[in-house]
Amino acid sequence: MTILHLDSNHPLLKHQLTDLGFENHDDFTSTKSEIEAKISQYDGIIIRSRFTIDKQFLDAATNLKFIGRVGAGLENIDCDYAESKNIRLISAPEGNRNAVGEHTLGMLLSLFNKLNKADHEVREGKWLREDNRGLELDGKTVGIIGYGNMGNAFSKKLRGFDVKVLCYDIKDGVGNENAKQVDLQTFQNEVDVLSIHTPQTPLTLNMINAAFINSFKKPFWLLNTARGKSVVTTDLVTALKAKQILGAGLDVLEYEKASFENLFTEDNMPEAFKYLIEAENVLLTPHVAGWTIESKEKLAQTIVDKIQKQFA
Repeated sequence: MTILHLDSNHPLLKHQLTDLGFENHDDFTSTKSEIEAKISQYDGIIIRSRFTIDKQFLDAATNLKFIGRVGAGLENIDCDYAESKNIRLISAPEGNRNAVGEHTLGMLLSLFNKLNKADHEVREGKWLREDNRGLELDGKTVGIIGYGNMGNAFSKKLRGFDVKVLCYDIKDGVGNENAKQVDLQTFQNEVDVLSIHTPQTPLTLNMINAAFINSFKKPFWLLNTARGKSVVTTDLVTALKAKQILGAGLDVLEYEKASFENLFTEDNMPEAFKYLIEAENVLLTPHVAGWTIESKEKLAQTIVDKIQKQFA
């Protein structure tokens, strides 16, 4: 079987696949149409988020048996159409879930203790102790929406704190010793911190909007290390101004391009984003929650292991 690698990844991915008997080719620069012109030669492709695998691409891939996505989500692939053509879809949420859990906890503790703000002020020669008095996580209720690999990883990181952890998910029976599954109304009545760990689907697009935010009984902190388009940024800013949302840690933004490699689809900066970058109670990172030295290796290893299990 011959595999085309469309993005660079950890070297072990190609090395181990070669050892397993696969022939590996690279093409990190050709356009999508140029790839389509030769994709019929390949049995498998490995991609991160370089471009969308749509019906046109899949129709050209007449011999394709699998698509390996070195990441957690599959929203850049027309999954239904691929499966209708008996193409296996392989992702690797197990590979970066620990990184996401640690990053989410780090964002939360940084927001509660105003670490970003305090660091900036001290560098400017300001010594504002009372202004930087923080909050303790103990005693709070943390709510997790989406209790799969990432949600579970975050709840595991919370085990060292005296917190109540609730989870809400469209699937039944996902709660465990680290989080109690509850209905949405109970969730919205009790949480102090909301952390989003859902994939991008039609159900999660624009999920965190004004109506959803205003359904919470008390002001809360928002963390999003999942997908940017789950949050309506203008509604988030309105809630921050009204103190319905007390602060936000955002590793992802709705303005990201589908490849996740760039921020804006146009040169002009949205007004809502201008507010976020100036707000002291907002922490921003460039879609790196699952982007660690260790996760790069674990993501690649997960893909290799799954390909070996199914095709070697």
